[in-house]
Amino acid sequence: MKIMWKTVLCGFFCCPVVYLTTWFAPVSTQAADVHADFSRQYDGETEQHLQLYASSAVLMDGVSGRILYGKNENQVMPMASTTKVMTAIVILEELKGNLEGEVAVSNYAASMPKVKLYIKKGEKYKARDLMYSLMLESHNDSAVALAEHVGKEYIPELKGREASEFTTEESKMAVEAFARLMNRKAAWLGCDHTYFITPNGLDAQEDLSLLSGKTITQTHSTTAVELARIFSYCILRSPYREEFLKITRTERYTFSSLHPGNRNFSCTNHNTFLHMMPGALSGKTGFTNQAGYCYVGALESEGRTFVVALLACGWPSHKNYKWSDTKQLMKYGLETYTYRDFSDEKTAYPEGRLPLLEVEGGERKVLGEVATVPLAIHREAYEGVPGILMKEKESVRVQCYLPRQIKAPVLEGTIVGGVVYSVDGNTYKKEYIYATKSIEKISFRWCIRQVWERYAR
Repeated sequence: MKIMWKTVLCGFFCCPVVYLTTWFAPVSTQAADVHADFSRQYDGETEQHLQLYASSAVLMDGVSGRILYGKNENQVMPMASTTKVMTAIVILEELKGNLEGEVAVSNYAASMPKVKLYIKKGEKYKARDLMYSLMLESHNDSAVALAEHVGKEYIPELKGREASEFTTEESKMAVEAFARLMNRKAAWLGCDHTYFITPNGLDAQEDLSLLSGKTITQTHSTTAVELARIFSYCILRSPYREEFLKITRTERYTFSSLHPGNRNFSCTNHNTFLHMMPGALSGKTGFTNQAGYCYVGALESEGRTFVVALLACGWPSHKNYKWSDTKQLMKYGLETYTYRDFSDEKTAYPEGRLPLLEVEGGERKVLGEVATVPLAIHREAYEGVPGILMKEKESVRVQCYLPRQIKAPVLEGTIVGGVVYSVDGNTYKKEYIYATKSIEKISFRWCIRQVWERYAR
């Protein structure tokens, strides 16, 4: 069956559910209540309060983005070297996964404060080697060298030049261009409260001039929710997620400088969580004086992907607080949430309950009858996720939206409505409802034929 996507009524999959309710009436009272047994409000136990050290924390369903547990999860705060998660994915995507290119070191990159690899001006390294330095040891100088390598291609006067030739101001121009790529990716992911200034996560702020003439000060910062969202994208949805996972899961990596080629390096993964719980998938640590200890990491178990993000989780000498909080949140998720598939027969809207939709001005077999068109649900084409993590007593609300009638002509495959699956007021999946046959508009020829058939009997 060919679906006529260009005829989607009311922009169904471009509109929020609240908007849809003003355009689509429920099929019928009976149909709207089909799933009343599981669409009632959740009346389970009171939300558990965990004792966390972090000032801001979140436990997220990595697939759906649903917040499973939060503590000040929307508070804007600095995030230290967890920034390098975004740095790494932007580099992978900008270089299209090709990390064999040579990266020249500038004086500016070499001047970064520790933690650092101690690269030197004029040296060259493979981009791949610096990526391991970036994600395993969190080296600040490697972050800037990589950012210059990618960012300079967006500055006409720097494009094609080696960073080792850059003045400090030119290096900063290249880094600023790279930060714009980071912010563009954050905006694309829906991170409205995230702002990147540096590729390494060092504490920073800058003044921005608005079109109104007003000046505002932006701080290098994010929220726990948005940091978890970025990390979920890196491990699950980026075209280069496999490369990202390979790098961040590597225990030890050794390499040498290309020019001069007499310096050897060894990097060790500092993500202790990889060995703390079965299913630990990936993660990144961070620390600055302003941010405190930060962490973002993921765990997979029985088809579930949990993501934890922690901000301001202690200061020296409490560097192990982040591991305690991560374990506690992951354990809570494993014990409390199971995966619910929206296509399960107990959850999915039954296609057999769809009505015949009235077609105003449509041809019918007998004059005086109401023209109708049969409907079906296109299960394979939908927006959202196939399922989400839910508590045992939580419920899915399933709503079917259709107009009371549509006007002829109707083409077979025309989208006329949809089914919305939501949990706790948030929509996670939308399915298409389409016409399974064509209905022509009443024409003069049709009228003549009807009169002839009636009086010819």
